[in-house]
Amino acid sequence: MKQSQTLIPTLREVPSDADIKSHQLLLRAGFIRQNASGIYSFLPLGKKVLQKVEAIVREEMDAVGGVEILMPALQPAELWEMSGRWGTYGPELMRMTDRHNRAFALGATHEEIITSLMRDEVNSYKRLPLTLYQIQSKFRDEKRPRFGLLRGREFLMKDAYSFHSNKESLDHSYEELMRAYSNIFRRCGLNFRAVQADSGAIGGKDNHEFMVLSEIGEDTIAFSDASEYAANLEMAAVTAEYEQQKHSGNSMKRVETPDQKTITDVAAYLDVQAEEIVKSILFIADEEPVLVLVRGDHEVNEIKVKRALDARVIELATTEETIKYLNAKAGSLGPAGVSENVKILADNALKAMGDLIIGANEEGVHFINAKLERDFNVSLFEDLRFILEGDPSPDGKGSIQFAKGIEVGHVFKLGTVYSESMGANILDENGRSKPMIMGCYGIGVSRTLAAIAEQFNDENGLTWPVNIAPYDLHVIAINMKDEVQSQVADELYKLLTDYRYQVLLDDRVERAGVKFTDSDLIGLPVRITVGKRASEGIVEVKIRKSGEVYEVQKEELTDKLQDIFRQLSNI
Repeated sequence: MKQSQTLIPTLREVPSDADIKSHQLLLRAGFIRQNASGIYSFLPLGKKVLQKVEAIVREEMDAVGGVEILMPALQPAELWEMSGRWGTYGPELMRMTDRHNRAFALGATHEEIITSLMRDEVNSYKRLPLTLYQIQSKFRDEKRPRFGLLRGREFLMKDAYSFHSNKESLDHSYEELMRAYSNIFRRCGLNFRAVQADSGAIGGKDNHEFMVLSEIGEDTIAFSDASEYAANLEMAAVTAEYEQQKHSGNSMKRVETPDQKTITDVAAYLDVQAEEIVKSILFIADEEPVLVLVRGDHEVNEIKVKRALDARVIELATTEETIKYLNAKAGSLGPAGVSENVKILADNALKAMGDLIIGANEEGVHFINAKLERDFNVSLFEDLRFILEGDPSPDGKGSIQFAKGIEVGHVFKLGTVYSESMGANILDENGRSKPMIMGCYGIGVSRTLAAIAEQFNDENGLTWPVNIAPYDLHVIAINMKDEVQSQVADELYKLLTDYRYQVLLDDRVERAGVKFTDSDLIGLPVRITVGKRASEGIVEVKIRKSGEVYEVQKEELTDKLQDIFRQLSNI
């Protein structure tokens, strides 16, 4: 492609609303342009990178038996009502009505559509297993779109769904898809981890996220410093053992704690450590009040609470709800004397505590010397807190460390969550009707592009991996008005294209500095400069990533490029 014939609008200044490297560089290098908050157009270079990522995804999905389809973005509300998600998915679901006042949603995900298709088309175990996938735009009304392509309102996604007659078949497909995803992200050159995760609004139990390690990641990964264990912070199990503390035997005593609202405030006021205080937080789980207790130096993990209760919806109680159930506001809550209508859950760490300091459900008042089972009872002890750095790794190997990550993929074992609610049944080997067992597998294609840009850049611009770059070679004629340079550049363009290289020829009438700056911004793997020595048949070859430079005779150029790309492909 000749640069004069395509659209690559580079920018010299960093856009004021771009906070992270990938967003800044994709804008500056002319890969994308913003049309509205969280909505982007992919310009020619951006589209080519998307196609490269899509091609890798398709190859790996096809290799594990995936079959590509295309489903509608516009989805009828009745399917979401059938699954039960129309009222629970949340404000991120973009809803609308047509001229006949029929309700629709713009597809944030496609479980309902694919389940209804399979329900209508497959009715025997003999047709299973089956894995169907698509690459399509998704829509989510993000409250705060940010970080460019990493959190947008419209984005490109590969979503796949597998259907099975038994759990063993699902397990097999899940492992195959896990390997396929690892291959995809490895081929994209990414430094990533597969981590245990929560399924969120999708549903299901067993699942993993694929996280690209990055300082700007919005998710925290807990990983072992001595093994392959890794989990989303919300899902990392706590296996720490606590030293048992003895209770003094003293009676629970009421103490004034005026204007002390936080654990830190109360600890300082009473001259105690935070781990001697019980933190009490009220949640509403499936419309029922639940008081959750953790040690004062720990944080409640809402996902673990939800799983412990097997709740569909869980939310932090409002001030009004807190007053209704506990006759107090947050900051002075505690488990003593609460109504039997309020279920009490406690983190495992409380079992080892001695004299407890708890809120008295009265503003500015706490109890000291409280004791479990004497002064209050707990319905259930569970792991309900977030893991901390330095805690033992759940697999028993090493200690936990934290890292930030960008989620680019997520795989779920859905089970029968959707097939049961939507009537997607098959006849098994014995002629009995039973729901299909499902798996769900998603990759953020546009997010993957941004994650690659986030990991592959330097102070001058992007540094694309070989198999992801929009073009292999950037041929630059320093002076297109020079007849020899112009002729040599055209000859090389034709020669290298014939050799099946993807070539971008900078044939613009611009200053050399502008061309080199743009070339560094765009970040193609290899640059070939046709300059003053063109008359001698010599060109300059520069590797973008390493900065290595070679002067090469035209006749030896193809051999040299073969060596360079062989080395780059092995990195």
